[in-house]
Amino acid sequence: MPEQHAGDDDRASRDLEINPVFSREPLRVPRYALPDAEMEPDTAYQVIHDELMLDGNARQNLATFVSTWAEPQARRLMNECAEKNMIDKDEYPQTAELETRCVHMLARLWHAEHPQRAIGCSTTGSSEAAMLGGLALKRRWQQRRRAEGRPTDRPNLVMGINVQICWEKFADYFEVEPRYVPMEGERFHLAAETATQLCDENTIGVVAVLGSTFDGSYEPVAGIAAALDDLQSRTGLDIPIHVDGASGAMIAPFLDPELEWDFRLPRVASINTSGHKYGLVMPGVGWALWRNEAALPEDLVFHVNYLGGDMPTFALNFSRPGAQIVAQYYNFLRLGFEGYRRVQQTCRDVATGLARRIAGLGPFELLTDGGDIPVFAFRLRDGIEHFSVFDVSAGLREQGWLVPAYTFPAHRTDLAVLRIVVRNGFSHDLADLLLRDLRRVLARLDKQHEPHRDAEDAGGFAHGAETKNPRTPGRH
Repeated sequence: MPEQHAGDDDRASRDLEINPVFSREPLRVPRYALPDAEMEPDTAYQVIHDELMLDGNARQNLATFVSTWAEPQARRLMNECAEKNMIDKDEYPQTAELETRCVHMLARLWHAEHPQRAIGCSTTGSSEAAMLGGLALKRRWQQRRRAEGRPTDRPNLVMGINVQICWEKFADYFEVEPRYVPMEGERFHLAAETATQLCDENTIGVVAVLGSTFDGSYEPVAGIAAALDDLQSRTGLDIPIHVDGASGAMIAPFLDPELEWDFRLPRVASINTSGHKYGLVMPGVGWALWRNEAALPEDLVFHVNYLGGDMPTFALNFSRPGAQIVAQYYNFLRLGFEGYRRVQQTCRDVATGLARRIAGLGPFELLTDGGDIPVFAFRLRDGIEHFSVFDVSAGLREQGWLVPAYTFPAHRTDLAVLRIVVRNGFSHDLADLLLRDLRRVLARLDKQHEPHRDAEDAGGFAHGAETKNPRTPGRH
């Protein structure tokens, strides 16, 4: 149910009031009930348009990882395909063909052994793609355990507590015990030496994150894989890795080509990414790929008739627009490898440059510098006690900038940070404007004697950096 706030009852009883310039229309319409009659389309448009002016400016939203800019040609293609249901493969065969091409392109980008036979699909976003990856891990583990005559009622999934909230949802929805490795000291994500500590015979897999939402850092996938290799040599436990590359899987191939995190590592069974993050598509499309047919159990795949042939499908959603798939293919075609490299390098340059300048202001200390995915987190230096990161976030919001402030999870709940996500469209010039406004905010906050805001005032826009509660998943 939507959260209720003080004054909601008054709003519920008060109708929407229409500007009197629309003299042919009723001047009042109900707010939470269907109107009795029609109205002119221009009137309906204006009423909604005026309300939406209260939303934040998406280009100034430095909390979200989601793309907020696209070329006019991409928008035009999306408009032309908005009515196409991508699941209807036989009705929209060319949209299905473009989806297949995108899967093959990603398979090559992620070094699949046989990319022409890649197993993958589009999704509504990286969260659905992650859940499909987790579901395949669970089913694969169940099948192996049944073949061995062993119980399948206690599956668990090992991951750092910094994983995106979709993994907590996966564990809750699909009845898998989440085993979170907590943060310790200055280690803010899963490390090779911690990856195997919670693994046992019931572990369906380990999630490695290529681009933590808390601070933008890569987890050491190759090191985690080596630790699991060692575990297998000592115990016989063969535990696969799913790489949550929601952001990093569209950064590392272009900027860190020597980094081994993908299907070059035999232990990596599946990878997800978000097309609408650093894939540069407007919301919402994601992608899930598996190493081979063995990594995706056949009994999870549904088969539909496609132009008289067989089209395997694997998804949680059914009807959804093909527009974002077309836009993804447009970006791949339009930019190519070198174009993506230039876009992502520019984002990283803006992030590292802005991080360096923020660190030079005095009150702040960097946790990360934007050198992995173009995201960085920073905290107040020791001795700054007259304002909080939550005061800084609120001050920037007054200038239109959405910069989240939040606390870290166990065992670093004492750590409160700000985080900036640099996306395509956030230029060096916009970074200059943000820095100018940040200086103004700091000048005002320096006059305070004590913090005015804390975590309770932070709002809800941490975008994946929510604190998890493994004792009561989904119910806190």
